[in-house]
Amino acid sequence: MSTVAKAISLLEMLGRGTPETALADLAKGAGFDKATTRRLLVSLIAQGLVEQDEATRFYRLGAGLTRLALMREAQFPFLRIAVPMVNLLAAETEETVHLSEYSKRGLISVHVAESTKANRVSVQPGEVLPMHATASGIAFLAFAEDRIREAVLAGPMAAFTPYTIGDAETLAEHIAAARARGHSTGSQGYEEGVLSVAAPILGADGFAIGTIAVAAPGVRVQKGDIERYGARVAAAAHGISERLFGGLPGRKRA
Repeated sequence: MSTVAKAISLLEMLGRGTPETALADLAKGAGFDKATTRRLLVSLIAQGLVEQDEATRFYRLGAGLTRLALMREAQFPFLRIAVPMVNLLAAETEETVHLSEYSKRGLISVHVAESTKANRVSVQPGEVLPMHATASGIAFLAFAEDRIREAVLAGPMAAFTPYTIGDAETLAEHIAAARARGHSTGSQGYEEGVLSVAAPILGADGFAIGTIAVAAPGVRVQKGDIERYGARVAAAAHGISERLFGGLPGRKRA
């Protein structure tokens, strides 16, 4: 593992669980010795990416990450444009709506508007969504570059529930259906009792750069809800694409 990869793994550990973590716990969780872990943390502190509490000596994520996020958003205002539409869709459906963006690490949940109902679906910001097991992943794959889709179809496909898609043929069928409809549906593939509908957000070249999805407890989804949610997420995804890139996304590819 490279030094950069080791440093990133520490940042990701600090982003999960408790807000502040001791050196020993970081070293144990990362599988590094304490000397290596401390050396990496000192470098991250120097760049403002990690902070250390002077009293407890515990470590936490630093303000430098916020600076980088703001710089990225200024160059590519994905959240500024998409979040209002996510929140509007959540208000309309009264269900949890989450926004995802693709990176080399996978499809990452970047904003969540949770339902206000007691029985609701929760999605963690920063979570990497499995492509084969979620409506978001299948919607993305339906409009992804061939190399990305082929890599997922080649497996492996981890089983999260008894309903998770586990073979390339079935996944390919779901991808084709999502492409034909313009949105995907998911039933308990990642979490039992959850139904979801997702649509791809397309870039200027017509390939997906992310997704927007509605997720609801299956016991509350009535006949016709899936079609209604599908139409709404597709419209929201198209609106985000249009505001980000102007005109009709996919024109260049066509």
